[in-house]
Amino acid sequence: MTTVTIIGAGSTVFAAELMTDFLTTPALETGEFRLVDLDAERLALAHQFAEYLIKRSGRDWTVQSSVDRTELLAGSTVVISTIEVAGLATVDFDYDIPMKYGVDQCIGDTIGPGGLFKSLRTIPSFLKILRDVEQLCPDALVLNHTNPMSMTILAASRASSVPVWGMCHSVHYTVENLADYLQIDKSEIEFSAAGVNHLAWLTGLTRGGEDLYPLLRERGRLPEVLEQDPVRFELMYQFGAFPTESSGHVSEYLPYFRTHPDLVKRWMGKEYIGESGFYAHNWPTWRRENDEMLRAVLAGEREFAMEPGGEYPSQIVGAMASGKPVTVYVTTPNDGWIDNLHQGNAVEVAATVDSAGIHPQHFGSLPEHMASWVRRHQEFNDLAVTSILEEDREAAVHALMLDPLTSAACELQQIRDMFDEMVAAQRDHLPSYLH
Repeated sequence: MTTVTIIGAGSTVFAAELMTDFLTTPALETGEFRLVDLDAERLALAHQFAEYLIKRSGRDWTVQSSVDRTELLAGSTVVISTIEVAGLATVDFDYDIPMKYGVDQCIGDTIGPGGLFKSLRTIPSFLKILRDVEQLCPDALVLNHTNPMSMTILAASRASSVPVWGMCHSVHYTVENLADYLQIDKSEIEFSAAGVNHLAWLTGLTRGGEDLYPLLRERGRLPEVLEQDPVRFELMYQFGAFPTESSGHVSEYLPYFRTHPDLVKRWMGKEYIGESGFYAHNWPTWRRENDEMLRAVLAGEREFAMEPGGEYPSQIVGAMASGKPVTVYVTTPNDGWIDNLHQGNAVEVAATVDSAGIHPQHFGSLPEHMASWVRRHQEFNDLAVTSILEEDREAAVHALMLDPLTSAACELQQIRDMFDEMVAAQRDHLPSYLH
């Protein structure tokens, strides 16, 4: 029987999406959800919604929940992490303090000052979860949705005996975006991508053997198309390939688009197109509205579509159960998968899944100008993870000094001052070695 433990299930809508995926996967007629969250109120809502989904599905699934993960981990066959550590208490600090120093972030959860401090808060808690997995269900398939993805997977590979696979929908959703821009059906597109999570590149884009990039370059000149994704189209025109994260988010990974108010005005649009502080200003509201939406569904006031989405966990577990192969994109330590990126550091590559498990595919080499930026982010990730595992404060400071956006906007002493100010503001939520 498939036993899926979701840690951080109080992320209610995302947990609901994952459970819906499992309950609509053909090979998974029987199973159990085990829901874990430290917030008892939101956990109760997730449990109630799980019962609703199971009833709607008509399948032979059950649900348990607990604020104590050790009560539910034993016997788990799949463990999914969706944890958020001190997010409500710190999201404004992650944006407001860097902004004082000229570091303008749109999302700020996987790179830059916001991503660094999220890693410093989150990874120690994630490693505690893995220690419990090692003791209670060492053979479980562990899938991580928690950001910052690359740093979390890298830390797990260095500190735990449990293999952890990173799950992100950015490649999948980018291909959906491109199908829309190209005005063709997504099923017609063949593609290849590689890099690190949120900075991977679609180096191959074809339809029936025909290169689609000439058509995409032509379509990108249309104002109504270009305005939907200005940064990614510019990167395509200048670098030769389309990146796999939104214009707003990928603009944080590079120094070209948001280091000066004039650049922000020129390149950034609303919401995911690059709005300053978009995540910090809206995430608390989204969180509350998502809970309200689920309560409305349970009260019969709103509809909820029982349709599979684009996340990978159910596809992976279904393929392992049925033996019917699927291809997904995973974040995993680089064991020769991408030749010209740092080995051992986290990368994002295609993987085939079958009854024998998850098999990353060898990509080869990225074009060097793309690989150079990806390696820089691997080095940022390496320093951040080294800081956490070795309790080395200076390694975290140096990571921020190497961050492309931060280093383009600030002098070295300003970066150190920013780091110190962020530590002081978030003191209660950070490891003591940083104080």
